[in-house]
Amino acid sequence: MIDNPFVTNGYAGPEYFCDRIEETELLTSLLTNGNNISLMSPRRVGKTDLIKHCFQQESLRENYYCFLIDIYATNSLRDFVNIFGKSILETLKTKGRKVWEAFLNALFSVRSEITFDINGNPVWGLGVGSMTPPQATLDEIFGYLRTADKHCLVAIDEFQQILYYADNQNVEAALRTQIQQCTNANFIFAGSQRHLMSQMFLSPARPFYQSVVPMSLHPISLDRYWAFVEPQFAKNGNRKISYEVVEAAYQRFEGITANVQRIMNMLYMLTPKGETCGIEMIESAIDTYLQLSSEYYAELLRQMPEKQRNVFLAIAAERQVKSISGGQFVHKYHLPSPSSVVSAVKGLLEKDFITQTNHVYYVYDRFFQIWLEKTCIPDFPSK
Repeated sequence: MIDNPFVTNGYAGPEYFCDRIEETELLTSLLTNGNNISLMSPRRVGKTDLIKHCFQQESLRENYYCFLIDIYATNSLRDFVNIFGKSILETLKTKGRKVWEAFLNALFSVRSEITFDINGNPVWGLGVGSMTPPQATLDEIFGYLRTADKHCLVAIDEFQQILYYADNQNVEAALRTQIQQCTNANFIFAGSQRHLMSQMFLSPARPFYQSVVPMSLHPISLDRYWAFVEPQFAKNGNRKISYEVVEAAYQRFEGITANVQRIMNMLYMLTPKGETCGIEMIESAIDTYLQLSSEYYAELLRQMPEKQRNVFLAIAAERQVKSISGGQFVHKYHLPSPSSVVSAVKGLLEKDFITQTNHVYYVYDRFFQIWLEKTCIPDFPSK
């Protein structure tokens, strides 16, 4: 049993998963009816946990091989193939020797790189310089998916990352061709950068155009989150919390699931058993978390190139910026030039320090935003 029911480090099972009943049913139904799906939402709204939750549904767990591939940290096709193969092997290892052997038997190009532990279980040990060329290994992985003894469901998380590969156009086309030919698998392409995902799936000039059913994920509604929070507070220690407290926390973080969950985790921790969580505790919870994270945020700021840091602080000072290269914004914060701002914004977007919605730019991590307001922005130069 988890002491604190407001889990902040991933999916911990249906007992700790808030709502998403309709989304779970829709995503599961789309998959079992043979659709490929693009799942778009801002980061920290819960798309990865939704995928994990769907993959735990009995109708999928018992009848399909379900693979979740996170490519956020990849920079090339080689990285992609490495993560792809490793994730498939790690999942199949839980299904028994016969199942994982079928996968290894398909991997002619990297067979010598697979090692075995003392229990005879395979270990994906590919390092730098392995998979030459990676396209051959990609062909073999898709060859396995086409012939697996169960239909496969493959979720590729942060799919827009392939646009940052040096050979991104070739990778897009290669993946589209492989997926078109793979009738024994269906795919979820999950992404958090809507403008990049839209480029891939909504542009007639791109390989993935009209190849998916688009699905968007939005924040959980306040009422449904309240229905989840109240019994969780009462379950272990008879803690109490009012609707007004949940509403205030929800509004403070605009319903972003991960941020609201983090605050609820802190509020639960700060509320003694048998006591009631008061609205004044929200600021205490935020301050507690920021104290724990202060060195981390300070280091992120120090590591930014100077031009990016100045633009980042200017965006944080405004909270929301629409005319990012407009003269008023540039002059107000003494930024060098509109072109340098555009260049800095590109780097900040790529590193996920900022995000944009409907051409409005803002700091992606709301806790980072609050920390900046408390520590840096009061001294940041502006006219």
